[in-house]
Amino acid sequence: MDKTYSAFIAIVGRPNVGKSSIINRLLGQKVAIVSDKAQTTRTRIMGVFTKGVNQFVFVDTPGFHKPRNKLGENMVKAVGSGLSDVDAVMLVVEAAPKFNFNKDNLPAAELELINEIKRRKHKCFLVINKVDLLSDKEELFEIITAYNKLYNFESVIPVSALKNDGVSIILDEAKGFLKESVHYFGSDDITDQGEKTMVAEMIREKLLRSLDKEVPHGIAVDIERFFERDTVDGEPILEVEATIYCERDSHKGIIIGKNGSMLKKIGIRSRKDIEDFFGIRASVKLWVKVKEDWRNRQGLIHTFGLD
Repeated sequence: MDKTYSAFIAIVGRPNVGKSSIINRLLGQKVAIVSDKAQTTRTRIMGVFTKGVNQFVFVDTPGFHKPRNKLGENMVKAVGSGLSDVDAVMLVVEAAPKFNFNKDNLPAAELELINEIKRRKHKCFLVINKVDLLSDKEELFEIITAYNKLYNFESVIPVSALKNDGVSIILDEAKGFLKESVHYFGSDDITDQGEKTMVAEMIREKLLRSLDKEVPHGIAVDIERFFERDTVDGEPILEVEATIYCERDSHKGIIIGKNGSMLKKIGIRSRKDIEDFFGIRASVKLWVKVKEDWRNRQGLIHTFGLD
């Protein structure tokens, strides 16, 4: 019997640097939701890529930030958990940050992450995302030099997750961290997330992309019913019923929209993703309820699977 090999690689970085986009590209399939809102990823997500005797498990973590509520504290804890028991760490930074790049004043969150990686004595490689946004490619050399002064990275890989440029190099680099080991996931598995969790995240992604300002951060999605049945024509259909929780009555009105227009749009867009993922027709029914300040209520955070 052939020997098998595996590698667990944590993906860490500030919010919105493109960690989830990278993991989706690596797997060739969407397992992590993506939006332009900070802190889109709330929990640790494992993405699995198996090729022959090699299995890579990429541990996607929430963006590292200063927490402002109990949910934020849980998200930061998820980053620390993601750094445990891994074979290597992928630190993702962005080549074209919203702040002006200053080699002597890198973001505090990244410095804290690098110090934690040092403390744990992890092997780490640096991925610089969004290089397609650099107007002057010589800036890339300055960015690489600044980060190399902070840590002895195994390698530095410039990529554009948006254009799928350079992402395959990450897999080549990951091969260096493989160890002889059993495969912890089946050859067809792509994530450790359950189907209901995946569906809840698909719906939340559509909310993040459709709503403005502070509303999306106070939203959670709970799947009430999730089952497959046959129609009268004998065609399988997936029935999804979900409740969207928000923190204020005013937010509830925004989510529902005039005459239910926003909620209807969210349902239609979510249904398309669900149908594409499961390969069958789907019916999506959504309700909206208010749970004030739920992000500071540990019981509700647990109910929503965010602890």
